[in-house]
Amino acid sequence: MIETRLLVDADNHLGEGPLWDAQEQRLYWIDSTAAEIYSCEADGSDVHRYFVPTHIGSMALREQGGAVVALASGLHFYDFDAQTVQLIADPEHDEPETRFNDGKVDRRGRFVAGTMAYDFDRYDADRGQRPTRSGGLYRLDTNGTVTRLDGGISCSNGPCWSPDNRTLYFTDTYDKLMYAYDYDIETGAASNRRVFASARGMAGTFDGATVDAQGYVWSALVFGGRILRFAPDGRLDRVVPFPVRNLTSVMFGGPDLDVLYVTSMGRPMWGIPQKEREKGGLFAVTGLGVKGLSEPRFAG
Repeated sequence: MIETRLLVDADNHLGEGPLWDAQEQRLYWIDSTAAEIYSCEADGSDVHRYFVPTHIGSMALREQGGAVVALASGLHFYDFDAQTVQLIADPEHDEPETRFNDGKVDRRGRFVAGTMAYDFDRYDADRGQRPTRSGGLYRLDTNGTVTRLDGGISCSNGPCWSPDNRTLYFTDTYDKLMYAYDYDIETGAASNRRVFASARGMAGTFDGATVDAQGYVWSALVFGGRILRFAPDGRLDRVVPFPVRNLTSVMFGGPDLDVLYVTSMGRPMWGIPQKEREKGGLFAVTGLGVKGLSEPRFAG
């Protein structure tokens, strides 16, 4: 039996990026626009909160301690004890209207993250209205080198890999499309972008995503109040209704990697009336009968 429960009523403005770390057996997530990082035990207890200096799009733990954080001001190393950052690179320093958004680590320890435009008010993909396509998709190698993998993106979200490492999935949220790239795990090169799935005609759009141990892709349908599971061939396989509309991202975790953790946002945006504002929190979905894959740490 599937059960969804609120683990942490965090009152997040823009909760995002649940990240289960198998080494620590703790869950991390962020509040993007509040510039905060959270962590807790698998059951939602022992909540810790940390602060970063600007909007945060995503984070990944490092093998040697601390984290990599993708901020509005670029990619940085983060020290949890001192709560300080050290700049690695800001590949869009000349684009003041963009910030880094979602990102994850591939199975060779590289961090892949994309950027997004700030002009939310122009968003209405169903009517053909889209924000600036000034965002890009970037790879941070373990030696600190940053490589641009793709461009012309409005809102980067949901990077995740197939279990065989041959496919990189990626969403442009504003376009309501999820893409697949051929991925070379040895070099980190991404090529042959094609549409994997579409949310056009649906209520809501794709946001954060993850891949389970069977190679199926799970995506949070933000503004749509559902979680969608897609087969490796792009076929819609499963729909999981959700008790809040504004869910933002998903990640399997827990000791057996069989709990789907889900973040949500509380802020009203993109035409959502104030009366529909929800409390952004951390949820846990159990009873799905599916297990996820362990997330690697950044190796640099």
